[in-house]
Amino acid sequence: MDAHALRRQGWTISAIAQHLGRDRKTIRAYLNGERVPQQRRQAPDAFVPFLDYCRQRLADDPHLWASTLFDEIVQLGYAGAYSTFTRALRRFDVRPHCEPCHASQGRDRAVIEHSPGEEIQFDWIELPDPPAAWGVGANTHLLVGALAVGVHMNVPTRVRMNVPSS
Repeated sequence: MDAHALRRQGWTISAIAQHLGRDRKTIRAYLNGERVPQQRRQAPDAFVPFLDYCRQRLADDPHLWASTLFDEIVQLGYAGAYSTFTRALRRFDVRPHCEPCHASQGRDRAVIEHSPGEEIQFDWIELPDPPAAWGVGANTHLLVGALAVGVHMNVPTRVRMNVPSS
């Protein structure tokens, strides 16, 4: 039976709530028209205020890692969890389409076509406790380069950074 019909019959809000197995505040909200039976209220989506920022960042760099973007919007005030954030990226279809990446689905890595020598990336990796035979001390850095043709170069260096001792 409907809460409105019971109320028209003179039932109290408490009696209606007990009869229908609902909270008194819920019944009062139904009767005042603030809520509709069988419909839950939608909580505001915490991601929506950051949607334009994420679209712009991913338009600028479609290969931006989600973890990097997440760190950025947390600094801007996003309070949701990482899993909620990535779900929102998919739900709102925020990441632009990249044909080379799309073609690599189901493989371990993306193959992005570039002419040889067109693009190269170098990164420094810190190696704690290198082999004693290297003679570099407790820490050293390794320069790792990746060429567009898929060749990786590992170049150990003997460059030492003089760090004043404390």
